[in-house]
Amino acid sequence: MKIRNSALAGIALAATAALGLTACGGSTSPAATGSSAADGQASGEITVYNAQHESLTKEWIDAFTAETGVKVTMRQGSDTELSNQIVQEGAASPADVFLTENSPAMAQVENAGLFADVDKATAEQVPAEFRPSTNKWTGIAARSTVLVYDKNKISEDKLPKSMLDLANPEWKGKWAASPSGADFQAIVAALLELKGEAAAEEWLKGMKENFTAYKGNSTAMKAVNAGEVDAALIYHYYYYGDQAKTGENSKNVTPHYFKNQDPGAFVSVSGGGVLKSSKNAADAQAFLKFITGKKGQEVLKNGTSFEYAIASEVPANDKLVPIKELQAPTVDPAKLNSTKVTELMTKAGLL
Repeated sequence: MKIRNSALAGIALAATAALGLTACGGSTSPAATGSSAADGQASGEITVYNAQHESLTKEWIDAFTAETGVKVTMRQGSDTELSNQIVQEGAASPADVFLTENSPAMAQVENAGLFADVDKATAEQVPAEFRPSTNKWTGIAARSTVLVYDKNKISEDKLPKSMLDLANPEWKGKWAASPSGADFQAIVAALLELKGEAAAEEWLKGMKENFTAYKGNSTAMKAVNAGEVDAALIYHYYYYGDQAKTGENSKNVTPHYFKNQDPGAFVSVSGGGVLKSSKNAADAQAFLKFITGKKGQEVLKNGTSFEYAIASEVPANDKLVPIKELQAPTVDPAKLNSTKVTELMTKAGLL
């Protein structure tokens, strides 16, 4: 609930009395204790702006609430939709926590100065390669870039050695992607950071000439499976998720991992951060610590999202290629520039 400035004086007086009672009686919220980010008494309730998969975050929420008693309200949306909303709301945002599928939306909110620092104990659960150098948010999961291809049309020896090869003339009309989605734009953001603006612009120009656009990664994969196109550049979990169900949309599809620190081996970090304006910062920090902790990461390992567990030394789902074997390039998630990517993709006629 938003609190008007005109009411702050009265609320502050009441809060002072309440805090005095709390000091004697203890916190009413199990998650409120021990958080260095606590900004007054926690309410035992937080609001999460969620751009991650709804089912995955609901698992996290249910487990967190069962352990702590903290009630969590989830507002669902896309990476870009919710990051833009948070920036527009500014210090008046009702959000306590923001979760994304990809890093650029997190960087957008960070660059607007709206995140609090992540508690040290939480950051220590996440290896440095899966969180931004700024410590203004943290990785919570990850997904790998792959080229899914029709094994009946492309032999292994004909696969591209690099994602950059997809811009070459021999790949004209042979591959697909979903350029309007945050997933693909994160891949381009990594290319921009790794190779620079000129190289990114040149690749996007070649992409425009060569590829077929589909709406959504799963749709692009289905098109490969149906023989409409030979290959598609997507994230790995669409393939593994379909395989775990009926496999009807992936029976003719095989994932190709570029590896070798190639831009096409980019591992996109899903982010989580606490808003600086949160009125329930202690519980918000506790939630972030929980999902990056052992129990939260085991939801990834044992669940059906097929995203990579990255924290608290929890291994990935057994069906996935171990994350160390992906040979991903090193990219600071804080430096992924969604604004420049949009500009370059629009210039190339992709948006």
